Amino acid sequence: MTELQRIKISIKTLIGLGVGKNQEDIGKQLGYSNKSSFSQVLNGNVGLPSDFVDRLCKLDDRLSKAWIKKGDGDILLNQSNQSKKVYNSDQSSAETTLNENIDSDCIKEKGLPLIPVEAMAGFGAGEVQVMEYETQRFIVPTFKGSDYLISVRGSSMYPKYNSGDIVACKHLAIDTFFQWNKVYVLDTEQGVLIKRVCKSDNEEFVTIVSDNKSYEPFELHRSKIRSIAIVTGVIRLE
Repeated sequence: MTELQRIKISIKTLIGLGVGKNQEDIGKQLGYSNKSSFSQVLNGNVGLPSDFVDRLCKLDDRLSKAWIKKGDGDILLNQSNQSKKVYNSDQSSAETTLNENIDSDCIKEKGLPLIPVEAMAGFGAGEVQVMEYETQRFIVPTFKGSDYLISVRGSSMYPKYNSGDIVACKHLAIDTFFQWNKVYVLDTEQGVLIKRVCKSDNEEFVTIVSDNKSYEPFELHRSKIRSIAIVTGVIRLE
């Protein structure tokens, strides 16, 4: 993983922690006057200023400079009695003030692993050792109760989710009852799908719906679903 990739993950973490509402907001706090100039830096089109990481870490003293620069240790430092504002994933305008007591054991044991989409089925079934797959763990207080994070691919759920967004998932039993019109992550014979699940006229099927109207709904037989997780939140890099 490159330093620039770790910077992008750090920005997503800051957004998840409520330090900023989105990438543009983080950019403004770093001194970038417009969204485009900040995006040029993150896309690698413009070189990183020598003090960029220092400025980034000043936005939240829990960020580890050593991790961002070299990948050493964990993304969050050992901090106690921190009071932070966190944006609820379901109500982006709502703010909650939390007193956190974060240490390295909490990061390693309770942080959510960011796993490859391909590992979703095995992880949910307890067949995957997380350390084989994870790149980092993230502590996001509003995602309490979630089991893991995965990245969104494609545009089928736009504008709800963009390609590259990271969603938090809570694993459910295969015989779970669906909350109709909620977004789920389903491992199927067609691959992993992040879709809304709606009721079908046939009880043996569910209707799979994309938020992007360019994608037609389709029927999926329940027997073709190998693993289920409900989406509990999102970290967005705009």
